[in-house]
Amino acid sequence: MADSTALIIPELIVGLGNPEPKYDNTRHNIGFAAVDELAKVWQMPLKENKRFQGLFAEGVTQGGQKVRLLKPLTYMNRSGQSVRAVTDWYKVEPRSVLVIYDDMDLPVGRLRMRLSGSAGGHNGMKSIIAHLGSQEFPRLRIGIGKSEVEKGTISHVLGKFAPEEFKAINEILYISVKAIELGLKQGIEQSMNRYNGFTNY
Repeated sequence: MADSTALIIPELIVGLGNPEPKYDNTRHNIGFAAVDELAKVWQMPLKENKRFQGLFAEGVTQGGQKVRLLKPLTYMNRSGQSVRAVTDWYKVEPRSVLVIYDDMDLPVGRLRMRLSGSAGGHNGMKSIIAHLGSQEFPRLRIGIGKSEVEKGTISHVLGKFAPEEFKAINEILYISVKAIELGLKQGIEQSMNRYNGFTNY
């Protein structure tokens, strides 16, 4: 178990998604969208890094925190390969890796941070847990809403957000940046306390 007295400050922030253009703006790619937003706000352009099998950036936030961003290009179910390549290269402990991904159990416009936990059926998280050999790392889940029964889970997660959901998505991406910035300054637990109850509807 992680030492509960120590602050959990991310050194590597990973957004999960699938790399092809056809997956752009799909529910399953909300992790990519969140990292894109961080890269834009912090002015850290993401560039392809073959060693890390992903789009990668490192720099300093406006608050002065050094951080690295990663979007694995391995496809969702092999995300752990890319994450492990970065953590091995920079000697980053699992507890310093923050993973952002989609969650069907949360409504659109909600987010939830946790310090650790299981994959909860998410293939990207299963891969990362397997490659890091630990589930003791923080994660930020962004709600994509439940699928309609007739639509099916795969169609839902690989589908695009409805036009009426765009406002909520843009707002939650903005709030995600604020939550992560607080986590970098004061630790993930502070951010959990402040933002886990947030709702924008």
